[in-house]
Amino acid sequence: MNSVEAAQAILMYGVIPLWIAAGLADWACHRGTAIARTSGLPENLLHWLLMAQGGLVLLAVALFEVDAAVLLLAFAGFLGHELTTYLELRYTVAKREIRPVEQMVHSFQELLPLAILALLAVMQWDQVLALFDAGTPDFGLQEKAQPWPPAYLAAAGLAVLVFNVLPMVEETIRCLRARGAV
Repeated sequence: MNSVEAAQAILMYGVIPLWIAAGLADWACHRGTAIARTSGLPENLLHWLLMAQGGLVLLAVALFEVDAAVLLLAFAGFLGHELTTYLELRYTVAKREIRPVEQMVHSFQELLPLAILALLAVMQWDQVLALFDAGTPDFGLQEKAQPWPPAYLAAAGLAVLVFNVLPMVEETIRCLRARGAV
């Protein structure tokens, strides 16, 4: 196994499952601190935005060759995720308790996208150098020549649905009920 294959394996079978698990753990923390009655729907909507930001990057990584365009998208996604996290925390800390376990979960949720970016850089170091040197970066957004295994994509998609999307839907419903909207 070469370094590119190793980085991809770490990404697929290490980082992505950890990020999915961290999302579920964060949802459990929200339940434990009564998000529906405290910070409510505004925080929940920021969680949807965070999930969309991460999901967009992961879809691009799964479907397209990692080139300068995907690297820049991942970097922009990381920065956007950090900004959204900052805004969410600024809103939330005054409205509900964020316990130490949730703070630790947030650490994972913030560092795992950085790990994804670092692994992508290892996978396509020539594109990183081309962005900063006189090289010619590739912004082509080409479909992967060797796509990720369909079974992996199906399992990862199912895991995101079961462990992230459905819990977030449940959280949204709780928040709407607390507002009297449902």
